[in-house]
Amino acid sequence: MARVNQAANRPTIHTHEGAPAKRIDAEAQLRRTLMACLLWERSFYEDGKGVADRLREGVAAVPLEAAGRLAIEAREQMHLRHAPLLVVREMARHKGAVIGDTLARVIQRADELSEFLALYWQDGKVPLSAQVKRGLAEAFPKFDEYQLAKYDRATDVRLRDVLFLTHPKPKDLEQAALWKRLANNELETPDTWEVALSGGGDKRGQWTRLLAEKRLGGLALLRNLRNMREAGVDDALIRQGITEGNYRRVLPFRFIAAARHAPDFEPELEEAMLGALADAPKLPGKTALVVDHSGSMVAKLSARSDMTRFEAACGLAILLREVAEQVDVIAFSAPGAHGHYGLHGYVGGMRVDIHPERPHLAVVPPRRGFALRDALDQATCWWGTNTDDAKKLADSRGYDRIIVVTDEQSHQKLSDPLPKTPAYVVNVSSERNGIGYGRWTHIDGWSEAVVRYIQAAEGVGEIAR
Repeated sequence: MARVNQAANRPTIHTHEGAPAKRIDAEAQLRRTLMACLLWERSFYEDGKGVADRLREGVAAVPLEAAGRLAIEAREQMHLRHAPLLVVREMARHKGAVIGDTLARVIQRADELSEFLALYWQDGKVPLSAQVKRGLAEAFPKFDEYQLAKYDRATDVRLRDVLFLTHPKPKDLEQAALWKRLANNELETPDTWEVALSGGGDKRGQWTRLLAEKRLGGLALLRNLRNMREAGVDDALIRQGITEGNYRRVLPFRFIAAARHAPDFEPELEEAMLGALADAPKLPGKTALVVDHSGSMVAKLSARSDMTRFEAACGLAILLREVAEQVDVIAFSAPGAHGHYGLHGYVGGMRVDIHPERPHLAVVPPRRGFALRDALDQATCWWGTNTDDAKKLADSRGYDRIIVVTDEQSHQKLSDPLPKTPAYVVNVSSERNGIGYGRWTHIDGWSEAVVRYIQAAEGVGEIAR
């Protein structure tokens, strides 16, 4: 008789670079895929369709309530837009009141109403489920005329289509009149920078007016600095706009991108970036911050972005520098990188110490802001990924907590942190397998929620919003 009660012969799984990876449960795998996912965008190792398919598989493999919690977290904490919508669309293939509740919370911008319907009908038009209708109907009243007009675009699915299909209940007569204007294509044209500039004409005059009237949000201002310069807008007015901008929810890597395109404004950009973090509660003690500078980290965040995962990691490093009392920053790649060899190098006049036996590691000097970005970028040259070498260097220097920022695609298995110390792996990609588990607290994604999570976990308090 053949024996049945035998040890499971499960194949070992690995990262894309060959290190043994931790096998995780379905909910953790869905979280891993979702929290850093820019939907349909290729990562360094995986194409966008494969990642989207894994999201679909992940939703089917977990309870609806778990999928709903993750979708809400991805939208509200990680500020992702399209990936949470796909999660809810896959949830809608099943039945449960959580679907409508989740959809109503995930939709936070007016165009997401029509974008969700486009996803729902991506494989062909089908009737809307009762929960989808309820979720869309509950989300619709969130938006005023400005928001509806701003996102009422001539796409295959219009906002008026959502209105007709879901029959939301207006909260008062004024909102009922607004929806009638939407249905009749009579919304008042919003005064946005997109509308102001879409007709051509005097771009310099339009930018000048928008800045003077403070009509630009912080993110819109950062994204358009180069356009303003090219239009001939007065530098003093631009500098004033940067200084007075509202940068709530704007991450440091956005300032990095703005400074690259408009380096003349770097002092104002750095002051605004650091000022937004000035009142954040501090993580006590010494933090070891280990930043991945391997080849896969130079992958762009999206096809339309010139920002890389490494620059997102630099943004987190800048953020963490401001909220930790003492920080020891280590950059790493792998032996063979064509970086500095010897005990130290000088980068832009700064001394950068190099581990004598492992030239792929660098202890970065205690810089802040853009200077920290520059030091990280030049301390090592990207190559492979020897994560554990960097972690062991941090061990040798001591710490009260350790934070590793990486895409986890390593040549090496990650060993345990020092005993009785908080230890975090921040995964900035959505690759299938990773190494940062076991005694490590695993965090997926790169928003300021990472720091707020660490502060809450250690009882420090919440980062200023």
